[in-house]
Amino acid sequence: MNTFKLQIVAPDRIIYEGDASFLLVRAMSGDIGIQANHQKLVTPLTIGRMKVEFPDKEPRFAAITGGFMKVGGNCVTVLTSACEWEDEIDVERAERAAQRAKEARNVARSKEEMDHAEIKLKRALNRLSIAKK
Repeated sequence: MNTFKLQIVAPDRIIYEGDASFLLVRAMSGDIGIQANHQKLVTPLTIGRMKVEFPDKEPRFAAITGGFMKVGGNCVTVLTSACEWEDEIDVERAERAAQRAKEARNVARSKEEMDHAEIKLKRALNRLSIAKK
């Protein structure tokens, strides 16, 4: 099976570093799938689901909150502001965050407050969708 080197990095830790056979991430332009020997690419990522397939174990899913991805030389680096594997997500905490974001959206007094609440809601709902998959 063809593989590539994958590194997923958040500000607080290295999420994963090793071989992968497939990566699916949500870019600003839509979902992008990466396999071994993919062409060079740098793209911004958005809030969404990330799927990583490995050569010798089951795929894993994660919630990411955006960032950047660099592809080249059979290596992929994902830099993200936050990433949680599906089994790391605290569902109750994510539900509380979604509720707070909905309340903040309902009382927003400006477009900036509304946008901020919408982003928080998208993050919480993304985490919930990954955890409850």
